Amino acid sequence: MDLTDLMFTLYPYAKSLHIMAVISWMAGLFYLPRLFVYHVEEAEKVEEVKPIFLTMEDKLLRVIMGPASVVTWAAGLFMVFTPGLVDWSYLWPWTKGISVLGMTWFHHWLMFRHKDFREGQNRLTGRQYRLMNEVPTLLMVVIVISVIFKF
Repeated sequence: MDLTDLMFTLYPYAKSLHIMAVISWMAGLFYLPRLFVYHVEEAEKVEEVKPIFLTMEDKLLRVIMGPASVVTWAAGLFMVFTPGLVDWSYLWPWTKGISVLGMTWFHHWLMFRHKDFREGQNRLTGRQYRLMNEVPTLLMVVIVISVIFKF
């Protein structure tokens, strides 16, 4: 069995793993900005809740989102490099790739906002975090439409 045959054999496993990791990563990308909203709005009222939010945010980032993003990328790259499965002359792989880079940027943006909270330097409001919570939704729409319609 040559490498190409092996990659085709492993492809359904990589695709399954990719989908499960994306679901986990997206759950975190949707939930963390919402936690930030509550962190900003409740911590203004009750100082004792700050450590609780910091712990929840930290565990979501380190235990769920971080590993899920790594597995998403690894399985995705495996699929991209499986010979003959992606036709780069179409627009869809480019729109998906750019959107995935956007998701990764957003993940890192959230990590920096969490650092701001830890250091007591958050400058954003609950409303601003609510607006930023729409970013992964928009990127997800582009990704799903790209993959399904393959334009």
